[in-house]
Amino acid sequence: MLKYIELKSGFADNGPAWVARVKLSKSRQTVYFNGKALKRLSGGGIAGNYFDIETREEYWISGVKKSGPDRHWAGGGTVFIETSAVAEYLEYTGAAVLDRRRFQVIPDLATPDPAQFKAIENEKL
Repeated sequence: MLKYIELKSGFADNGPAWVARVKLSKSRQTVYFNGKALKRLSGGGIAGNYFDIETREEYWISGVKKSGPDRHWAGGGTVFIETSAVAEYLEYTGAAVLDRRRFQVIPDLATPDPAQFKAIENEKL
């Protein structure tokens, strides 16, 4: 499943951003991405809608937009896109080619094993 992911903690609308494949938990409350488990914030966060269960950094995660720009209108910067996601992204958005002014193609990111986060997610607060 393709998602748009942007680090919000410490960056406002200009944080590092990716279009990448992710894994979802059965409850769809946790997104596994690039060695991280990002859990949905209940009640909303300061700037994001998910947080890293290990670092507590906030992220914005959304579906990829068919119209193109996934970044917030006030933000900017290059969006990284996994090599294996380019064809799917182009098909989904209906674009003929990837806009190299907006995107940088990167090697595929590691898909984390959800089991590695089980102990952290089940800790009592």
